[in-house]
Amino acid sequence: MGFQSDHYYIDKVLEGDVSAYTQLVEKHKDMVFTIANKITRHREDAEEIAQDVFLKAFQHLKEFKKQSKFSTWLYRIAYNTAISKIRKKSLEYANLDDNMIEQIPETEVEQELKDINEQEKKQLVDKALEQLNELDYLIIMMFYMKEKSIEEIAEITSLSKSNVKVKLHRIRKRIYRELYDLIGEKVRLLV
Repeated sequence: MGFQSDHYYIDKVLEGDVSAYTQLVEKHKDMVFTIANKITRHREDAEEIAQDVFLKAFQHLKEFKKQSKFSTWLYRIAYNTAISKIRKKSLEYANLDDNMIEQIPETEVEQELKDINEQEKKQLVDKALEQLNELDYLIIMMFYMKEKSIEEIAEITSLSKSNVKVKLHRIRKRIYRELYDLIGEKVRLLV
C-alpha cells in the first residue's frame, strides 16, 4: 500500500479524522523505533519511547509548522525523548581519542576492501558500525541510509550544521579505523 504525503494525513487529522494518524504512525514507526533503540540500546525502552513519541506528536500536531518536513519534526521528538530517557538513567558514553582517529590509512583500507567479496565487506562494515556510539550511528544512518540533509540532521539532533559536518567526517574516520583493525584481524587469522 502506498502512502500519501505526510501533509495529507496531517490535514485529515486536523480536520477531525483522527484515524488518519494511523497512516503517519505506520509510515514512520520503524525509523522512530530505530532512533530510540540506537540511543537507549534497550528494546523495551525503545518501544516505550516510540509510543511516547507518537503520543507527543499527536498531542502537538496543531503546533507543527509545515515549513519543515514532518519526518524531521517527528525524528527530533524521538531523538529528544530518547536522550531524556538516557539522561534519567545517567548513562555515560566513551569517545575515541581524536588523535588516534586522524591517523587512519584510508587508501590501505580501500585497497583491502577491493579484495573482499561483497558479503564479507557488508559483514565488516556492519561490525564497524556496531562500534559507533548511538549519536554517531544515528547521524551516519540518517545521512547515508535515510538521505537526510545536513540541515535536517542538525535540526533533529540540535547540533549546528558545522558540528554535523565535523561529526560526519570524524565518524567516517572511525569507521575506516575500525575497518582497518577488522581487516588486520582477518588477515592475522588467515596466516
